[in-house]
Amino acid sequence: MGAAMIRLRLPHCGIHVILIAGSAVMLAPFAWQFLTSVKSLNEATQVPPTLWPTQWIWTNYSDVFIHIPYAMMYLNTVLYAIIRTAGQLLFCSAAAYAFARLRFPGRGLIFAVCLSALMIPPELFILSQYQIMKGLGWLNTLQALFTPTIFSAFGTFLLRQFFVSLPIDVEEAARLDGCGPFQIYWRVMLPLAKPGLVALGILTVIAAWSDLLWPLIVNTQPQKMTLAVGLATLQGEFTVNYPVIMAAALIATAPLVLVFLFMHRRVVEGIAMSGSKG
Repeated sequence: MGAAMIRLRLPHCGIHVILIAGSAVMLAPFAWQFLTSVKSLNEATQVPPTLWPTQWIWTNYSDVFIHIPYAMMYLNTVLYAIIRTAGQLLFCSAAAYAFARLRFPGRGLIFAVCLSALMIPPELFILSQYQIMKGLGWLNTLQALFTPTIFSAFGTFLLRQFFVSLPIDVEEAARLDGCGPFQIYWRVMLPLAKPGLVALGILTVIAAWSDLLWPLIVNTQPQKMTLAVGLATLQGEFTVNYPVIMAAALIATAPLVLVFLFMHRRVVEGIAMSGSKG
């Protein structure tokens, strides 16, 4: 009996060893980032590199707010992420419900055109989007950041798959109670799609938080920049203060780490349920 139990546990032990090794590999960059953030510049750039700092310099974290307007960049990033996420949850869910449940001429063609945007590199839209923002006089403004990104073909596809997987009996019961299409979408279907909305919201927050190219082009004033752009400006022309950059990056990634720790199960659940029925 004991030998049989050992044989049953051996495969599980191997899986745990692989998972622990994979976790260590993924956590190693964060550990290196933290240890570098408390080193001096000379120690951070010396060859061969040292792992453990000889002197812990915590002033690197306060120096971040001296070199760049970090607090304002943090606020810009938070507002950008909130507005972009709220816009995608609203517009993508409305479009997804229409494609999944409503019947109108050209529905399949319009949905195919929407999906075709996923095959086009986003960089191809930057020039036209920049010209539109310039024509509206929105350069170096908050609305220039989120206006082109409050709708996405990916979000529409993800939520459309989720709405398709919901039972049609619920919608028919609401229709018998006298609900119109908008009431069914807002009061019945949208609450049922909460896992998909949570998954899309978290993915959108992560994308907005790490977005670099579009904020770098449309906003050039330091007070209007986001965190990703601000971190890029910390690199000097001749020297790079690696400890300060690592400290700034660590502060910037802290909210995303917290979101992952508390919400990663909901992301997996939402994506898995959205693909349960095509």
